[in-house]
Amino acid sequence: MTNPNRLSRPVALLAAMAALAPALAGCNSRTADATGSLYPSDFRDRHPIVLGHAPRVLDVFVEGSSGFSERERADVAAFLAEYRRSGNGPIVAQVPTGTKLGGATRTALGRLQAAAGGRMAVSSYVPDDPSIASPIRLSFHRLQARVASTCGLWPQDMGVEDYQFNEANKPYWNLGCASQSNFAAQIADPVDLVRGRQPTPPDTGRRMQNIEKLRQGQDPSTTYKADGTSVKSGVGQ
Repeated sequence: MTNPNRLSRPVALLAAMAALAPALAGCNSRTADATGSLYPSDFRDRHPIVLGHAPRVLDVFVEGSSGFSERERADVAAFLAEYRRSGNGPIVAQVPTGTKLGGATRTALGRLQAAAGGRMAVSSYVPDDPSIASPIRLSFHRLQARVASTCGLWPQDMGVEDYQFNEANKPYWNLGCASQSNFAAQIADPVDLVRGRQPTPPDTGRRMQNIEKLRQGQDPSTTYKADGTSVKSGVGQ
């Protein structure tokens, strides 16, 4: 006689899979959006930072008979220093035409060309509204860090319509995109995201002095005094 409490092998297998389903679901690292598509739960995977060549832009506003102010002169100097350090190709200067400051604009352009050492391609544009300040736009291409995805997308309804998504307490798509973009914009050298920098040569004189003190049984650390307080450093290099 067949035991009614004994399950057949297919039924037992289905029961075991059903029991494991909640545990397997908890291991899932991807979240479904409103369309049913899956995306990573980690914001670094949803909005990865990538490297690519993109334009670096500086708007130089023309002021006075000298062309531009001291503030603009300092910004231009920093912009040209960055170009010499990591720029590709020539600098492009887009110059406004038909404005009331035509003479000052020509003066400013001449100074910019001299500061750039002749590596400047000049083009012109017509401002939409001549009454609004129309700058000389400088640009060059360089390697930059940026977010690969597009910020500001909201594939889920953040209100009460998608009750299942809200109850799941999962991160929404746009979360972390702004912080990733801000982090990428602050990176001076994008290559630092790919690999570390080469170590600088050690201070041989300082190293030999410390070794000699150790041979003599002396403390190789340096004592710094500030406001009567003695502060000791580490051994050093």
